[in-house]
Amino acid sequence: MQYSLCLMLVTLWVSQTVETCPDVCKCSRKSGPEKSEVNCHKRGLYSFPSNLPPDAWILDLGENGIVEVKANALRAVPKIESVNLERNSIKSIHPQAFAGAKQLMLLNLYGNQITNISPRGFQDLLNLRFLMLGQNQISILKAEMFAGMRNLSDLDLPLNALTTLASHVFKPLITLRVLDLSLNRIQRISPRAFTGLKQLMFLNLDNNSLKTIPPKTFKPLQSLEMLVLDNNLLSTLSTSVLDGLSNLQELYVRNNELGHLSPDVFRNIPKLSQLALSGNRLKTLDGNMFIHMPELKKLYLHDNQWQCDCNISSLLQWMEQTKVTLSPRDALRCVSPPELRNKSLRSLQTSKLLCSA
Repeated sequence: MQYSLCLMLVTLWVSQTVETCPDVCKCSRKSGPEKSEVNCHKRGLYSFPSNLPPDAWILDLGENGIVEVKANALRAVPKIESVNLERNSIKSIHPQAFAGAKQLMLLNLYGNQITNISPRGFQDLLNLRFLMLGQNQISILKAEMFAGMRNLSDLDLPLNALTTLASHVFKPLITLRVLDLSLNRIQRISPRAFTGLKQLMFLNLDNNSLKTIPPKTFKPLQSLEMLVLDNNLLSTLSTSVLDGLSNLQELYVRNNELGHLSPDVFRNIPKLSQLALSGNRLKTLDGNMFIHMPELKKLYLHDNQWQCDCNISSLLQWMEQTKVTLSPRDALRCVSPPELRNKSLRSLQTSKLLCSA
């Protein structure tokens, strides 16, 4: 009798497990406290599956054919913490799609066809920490999109169609630490675009179309430690652009069109330890600018258009004395004058350098 009762209970538990799992998905349960992980990855789904277990905490719907996220899509799983919707065909998200998902911490929408986000579309996601929106077709960002997201720490927006960053667009994101805007088409940044991002530590603007950056644009970013401006069209970098970055440790401005840098351009970045200026159009630099950078450990200057005349003397003298690790010293070579073309900077004797007429 006791054995029959145990068998009946086991059978009942198994049937409940099967009954509350979508047919095409695989569900596994973690005990203490009980949580279900629902794996519907690459199962040919065109909509959210029904019959989800109410204790689901992880839902993987990646690489399906879902085209829209309807209202109350997660209402049946109030304990959900992670949802993966990457590489579907999602074009629209209902403003109430995530209503009730107050415990959601990670939402991955990478690689879809999203063109815009409804105002306050994420406002119910009070505990969301990670939002992945990369490789979509988003062209405009508005502050209302991020309303209520006071706990978001990581926002990924690479590979979209952004051309402009408007004023106060990220203002609701008061705890944001990582912002990736790389591989867009950003040409213009409002001076107040980054207002409110006092906790931001990493900002990636790699591979955009920036020609200029307004003065004091980065001033609100008092906690920023790494700034990536590689592969843009920047021709100048003024002291006022970098104003306020007192905690910056790494700055990357590779493969731009920088032709000149003021000797005091980095004077307000006392903690800078890594600086990359390779792949620009620099002809000379005042070596004295680096004397006032006590934390500098690595400096990348190769692939520039070094003009090896008397104006480069201070840089050569600093290079001889410094303990900073330079980009392979042999990669630093003269472009002009013709008689010194391709000659290594380290082999030059300052006393023999001529002054250009």
